[in-house]
Amino acid sequence: MHLHSLPAHEAATLVPLLQDLHDLHVAHQPERYPADPCPQVLTTWLTEWLTDDMVHALVAESPTGTIMGYVIWEFQERSASPLTTGGARAMVHHVMVAAPFRRLGVGKALLKAVRDQAQTEGAVRIAASYAPFNTASAALMASMGLQAATIHAECYLSEPTV
Repeated sequence: MHLHSLPAHEAATLVPLLQDLHDLHVAHQPERYPADPCPQVLTTWLTEWLTDDMVHALVAESPTGTIMGYVIWEFQERSASPLTTGGARAMVHHVMVAAPFRRLGVGKALLKAVRDQAQTEGAVRIAASYAPFNTASAALMASMGLQAATIHAECYLSEPTV
């Protein structure tokens, strides 16, 4: 397995895995996530997101060049306040491993690479959010030492528009 950064202009290579990740969310929370987003729209959105200097994509490739998984994370500076400590953190936004490569350590390798890169850049912590139905992400995060620090709850005040 080879880990490397993915430049924004190669974002289209992540779209099939992104669609799989999105489908999982649609299946569990269809009121929150619109089904079947257009692949070209996803490519444009992902390309624009990855052009931000603070947003990084890492991919794991097999020896044959197949993308096994990816992680998208953001380096965030947070100022201290009278109520909280500050410092930079790595915020993991997406982590996805293709079905044939799950349970082989790909997710752990990606998160370890994020942790190492973020620490080199001065981050003092790593954070992630994941949906309560995503037990695979919960287990991955726990295996990497991430523990729940806050709970984010929400409800719709009216019917969402699609």
